[in-house]
Amino acid sequence: MSKKMAYQATPPWDDARIRAEDQARIAELRESPNWFKRILLLLTLIGPGILVMVADNDAGGVITYAETGASYGIGFFVPALVIGGIIAFIVQEMTVRLGAVTHRGHAEMIWGRYGAFWGWFSLIDLVVANVLTLITEFIGITVGMSVFGVPPLLSALAALVLDAAILLVLRYRSWERVSLWIACGNLVFVPLALMAHPDWGHVVEAFSRWQIPGGFGPVFLFVVLANFGTTIAPWMLFFQQSSVVDKGLTVQDIRHGQLDTALGALVMVAVGVALVALTGTLAYGHPGASSYNIQQLMRLIGSHLGSTGEDLFALGLVEAGTIAAIALTASTSWAMGEAFHWPKSINLPVKQAWRFYVPGLLSAVMAAGVVLIPNAPLGFLNLTVQVIASIFMPAALLFLLLLLNDREIMGQFVNRKWQNLMAYVIVGLLVVLNGLYGVSVVFPRLF
Repeated sequence: MSKKMAYQATPPWDDARIRAEDQARIAELRESPNWFKRILLLLTLIGPGILVMVADNDAGGVITYAETGASYGIGFFVPALVIGGIIAFIVQEMTVRLGAVTHRGHAEMIWGRYGAFWGWFSLIDLVVANVLTLITEFIGITVGMSVFGVPPLLSALAALVLDAAILLVLRYRSWERVSLWIACGNLVFVPLALMAHPDWGHVVEAFSRWQIPGGFGPVFLFVVLANFGTTIAPWMLFFQQSSVVDKGLTVQDIRHGQLDTALGALVMVAVGVALVALTGTLAYGHPGASSYNIQQLMRLIGSHLGSTGEDLFALGLVEAGTIAAIALTASTSWAMGEAFHWPKSINLPVKQAWRFYVPGLLSAVMAAGVVLIPNAPLGFLNLTVQVIASIFMPAALLFLLLLLNDREIMGQFVNRKWQNLMAYVIVGLLVVLNGLYGVSVVFPRLF
């Protein structure tokens, strides 16, 4: 039996029937010449790409972008965010092809192809990164709800209950649709940026005069890594590939998956630019704006835009944390289920697949507990988590590249030369930035 056949020999679960029904419905839409059904087909197939990109604009990302704009203004980081969106699309598009061709999640592919040692390595990498990232989601939820007078304990518990209810009660199709509706709230930062009346000429000028504000140094490197960490992270690879599999996409759906991912990347960049423009306009140069204190930034936004502006920002922060917590808990559960060959689908009832649901929800409970520690430095902790994510990313990308260049697995859908070139450039960039940051910490006088 070939290795490719071995991947297909995993035991079937009841979700196969549900997935087959979804695929039959998609096949019917695909074969119809009716233009309305073609549009319906597109709307049916989109989901994983938009979700992964919008969830990447999580509470940690919102805080990072806001603090970046407040500390460095609009100049350097607006073009950097556009480049980050392109990088995110290049990386995530590969997971679409890998999931559609193999019908297996990322963790399952690594364990099956490279054995237990590298399987454990990738799984521990993912789970640690997910728990750390979940901490930033609960930071955003508790800080955002505090604007409305809700105590942190109550807001954290409410978020946990909502996360658990969505994961445990809904089947994949409903879970995805509900998550997409929640994700729409991420767009609230765009009208907020317009309310700030930024100098859009300055935004456009940033692309022609790309300069490092304040010079090159350890703090700047830290913020750059934090921005990369919130643009591409290990959980995104596992989440989108598993989501593609649970949704039941096939090679015929790859183009729709690519379009789905591109739309998500556009939304991610638009929201990121809006946040940098918002705080770059209202907070940059203001005393204390670069203190990494998100509560202070929110009050500053309120002082310029009124209570409505502060409330909208707080609601956006809560939404960002909520949608990301939903995605991260699912990512952890999918990876654990794939690694240990447990039932691994959101289509399955809790009684049948309780081992699948427990790891994700347990990681959320752990993260919420950390956030509730009194006097924790939440702003600095958030940036640190994003930096850690960027440090973990090169290893995750190398596994992805190995799989995408394995012709026995991918057949005609292997990476093209330009895709490999771009991917290795991304890995090299992350390695160089991580190396420079490490040197700057050990030898600060060199910078």
